[in-house]
Amino acid sequence: MNTDILLNIRKTLISSADEKTKNSFQRFFKSEVKCYGVKSAQVGKINKQFLKETESLNKEEVFQLCEELYKSDYEEEAWVAANLAHGMCKEFIKSDFKIFEKWIDQYINDWAKCDGFCNHTVWALIEMYPELIQGLITWAKSKNLWLRRASAVTLIIPAKEGKYLNEIFKIADLLLKDDKDMVQKGYGWMLKEASRLHQKEVFDYIVKNKAAMPRTALRYAIEKMPEELRKRAMEK
Repeated sequence: MNTDILLNIRKTLISSADEKTKNSFQRFFKSEVKCYGVKSAQVGKINKQFLKETESLNKEEVFQLCEELYKSDYEEEAWVAANLAHGMCKEFIKSDFKIFEKWIDQYINDWAKCDGFCNHTVWALIEMYPELIQGLITWAKSKNLWLRRASAVTLIIPAKEGKYLNEIFKIADLLLKDDKDMVQKGYGWMLKEASRLHQKEVFDYIVKNKAAMPRTALRYAIEKMPEELRKRAMEK
């Protein structure tokens, strides 16, 4: 692993931090998180910088770097890791799914780390190898709540595009009665995005399952629907 780049990433994040951002960071999370206090826009610039600096590295070296960043548990390092991993998407192979699963299982412990990684990086792999969507269905059965959330939020982009509706409903079925609000919000978000192009199908699914569906998930799922449908969905 290139330790010089790792140290440079950390030095750059530390030098870009400010106390005000660090103090306001915690309000986005229920439990305490580790952060430097770097604004998200600045992390975006740092991501671009280090995508260029890692161009000479092979995928294995980049993935080793990503794992070290995830191990630190700092929010901003996790965001950089997700971006660097995504930068290797042209070289993804099917077996990378197990590496990504390991990262979620061992290192991801809040919604920001989970969503930033899954929305783009994990989805890029699934898009290349659609058969891996069965792995998401397996994640939905996991004891790890972040793998369960990941099974849903990985499909946010295709849900917006009207794709994989059957698989979306399969994952929603598996997560339907989940008692963790982060999972409820995750699959509710997935259903909400699917409703953009499949409003009737998603509405029918919600009405069919609303007796079992936690209100948190239900509210997320109907957010994009007309007021009349939202009222009907919320009726007991």
